[in-house]
Amino acid sequence: MRKVVLSFVITLAVVIVFAYGGWRSLQSYLDTPLNLTQPRIVMVESGSSFNRVARRLAADGVMEKPDWFAFFVRIKKAGHLLKAGEYELVPGTTPKTLLAQLIAGKIITYNFSIIEGSTFSQLREQLKANEQIKFTLENQSDAQLMASLGLEGQHPEGMFLADTYQFYRGMSDFDLLKRANALLLSELDKAWQERAKELPYTSAYEALIMASIVEKETALSSERPAIAGVFVQRLNKGMKLQTDPTVIYGMGDRYKGNIRRADLRRPTPYNTYTISGLPPTPIAMVGREAILAALHPEKGKWLYFVAKGDGSHQFSATLAEHNRAVKQYQLKRRSDYRSSPDQ
Repeated sequence: MRKVVLSFVITLAVVIVFAYGGWRSLQSYLDTPLNLTQPRIVMVESGSSFNRVARRLAADGVMEKPDWFAFFVRIKKAGHLLKAGEYELVPGTTPKTLLAQLIAGKIITYNFSIIEGSTFSQLREQLKANEQIKFTLENQSDAQLMASLGLEGQHPEGMFLADTYQFYRGMSDFDLLKRANALLLSELDKAWQERAKELPYTSAYEALIMASIVEKETALSSERPAIAGVFVQRLNKGMKLQTDPTVIYGMGDRYKGNIRRADLRRPTPYNTYTISGLPPTPIAMVGREAILAALHPEKGKWLYFVAKGDGSHQFSATLAEHNRAVKQYQLKRRSDYRSSPDQ
């Protein structure tokens, strides 16, 4: 019996020694950096497994002993926690930190900016040109897309907030537009609830139309409330808005860079030289500042403005003042004339 007990003790001691040694080896492996001399992008597809990721890295010479990594995953009971996405592995990454990164879903994100003043047509082209975004809208008309967003019958112009959005590789253009529309509606509703009193709008949508006109008229943040103030004054007095960006939008493909007298006289739903009040829809994408300007216009006596050629505008209270400003800044244009300010 004593020999049996002694044999068991010796065997147990050997097992403990080997187990301890194995555990130490595993810990050493887990804390040893992967074979990376520079950052490396790894794409983990939906439905993939830790074992598949490890074997791919091993095949590329990045990871040694992929079975040990898989064993560690089983110990941590993390097999179901792998999150799909695009990951950046940097020098110094160890199997242990890699597992933590894959479980946390610390994937690479990209930025996509909807540009203030851009049109929906330009936005669609911008989405199509982005290599990280999954393009799915090619065969959908504007009307079909809006219906898919739950906005059936609505015009798409101006319905997506001009802002910068973070996304991950493979996100669809539809999903990004859905986010931009939801954010637009949220920001517009909030601003509408906090709007100034006695504005000439019957709805938040009319305020959005005004914001789009302001967006196209100036790129200077400081001028947006003043521009909005001019147009609000005109609406209140029953004057036509007479703003060129609406004419250009109504011309569509006929616009070749210049507006002629005939264009100002040719009726379109957007020609604010021939129609009274606001055009039927926004004419561009807007940012938060333009929305706030439309709903908090500057109160003043200005009824006219003209571009000065340095990106800013000269405001006038009377037609005579305006005509003098036009003569000064438009009829005698400076050599370095530009409609937009320096960025």
